[in-house]
Amino acid sequence: MTTTSADELREEVRRRYADSARAVSEGTGSASCGGGSCCADSATQASFGEALYDAEQRGALPKQATLASLGCGNPTAVAELREGETVLDLGSGGGIDVILSAKRVGEHGLAYGLDMTDEMLTLAQRNAREAGIRNAIFLKGVIEQVPLPASSVDVVISNCVINLSTDKAAVLAEMARVLRPGGRVGVSDVVAEDRLSPDDRAERGSYVGCIAGALSVAEYTAGLEAAGFEQVSVEFTHEVADGLHGAIVKAVKSTTPATNGLPTIQPVVSAGCC
Repeated sequence: MTTTSADELREEVRRRYADSARAVSEGTGSASCGGGSCCADSATQASFGEALYDAEQRGALPKQATLASLGCGNPTAVAELREGETVLDLGSGGGIDVILSAKRVGEHGLAYGLDMTDEMLTLAQRNAREAGIRNAIFLKGVIEQVPLPASSVDVVISNCVINLSTDKAAVLAEMARVLRPGGRVGVSDVVAEDRLSPDDRAERGSYVGCIAGALSVAEYTAGLEAAGFEQVSVEFTHEVADGLHGAIVKAVKSTTPATNGLPTIQPVVSAGCC
């Protein structure tokens, strides 16, 4: 197993997503990394990307937004967004979920997209303009340090990005910080069955392929509860590798302050098998 620092892993993720954005922007193909989605090794390609959105949703989006889709689910379909709400998409990529969210919350609502990759932010802003979206704001930053005030959003969504973080405890804590009491989480992510150890996950795929860094069901649940969430649920939707699944993760921020401090999730500093 190759050992890689957290900073090196983050840079590898940033570089691969930047390459994907350039491929879409330059018209040289759909978002891809080495022949497949950034969040997919060749054997799991069908489990990621634009196919996870229905035809009506794809038809209402700019083509470049769907080409840049790299997720493992459709969080806007499960987040139960309402008119007038403020929603934050962690790791917004080419903007597909921000655009769909902005449409759902309407002109009196607001959709934020947060991404660390300049190329993806440029692509997302272009896609939002082409879609006629006026209530979307794209921010540059990392999901471990969200550049928004505390208690400023109603819903946090994310699409196959949390598994790429090397400090997931910080991500879950930031989700709780920016959400208003009673605010909701509706996340699509790759999640491991509890029977798989971290080494088992690394054997099944790379870190940047959204496999080696996946949390287990028990880890996700415990982490969210420690960060101050309740009504936590993790529901598998489709298998992406042996013992690893695309999943819907839901939770509600407690109306009472968390007392457990940061969730105890060990930061990952291994690149996995590939």
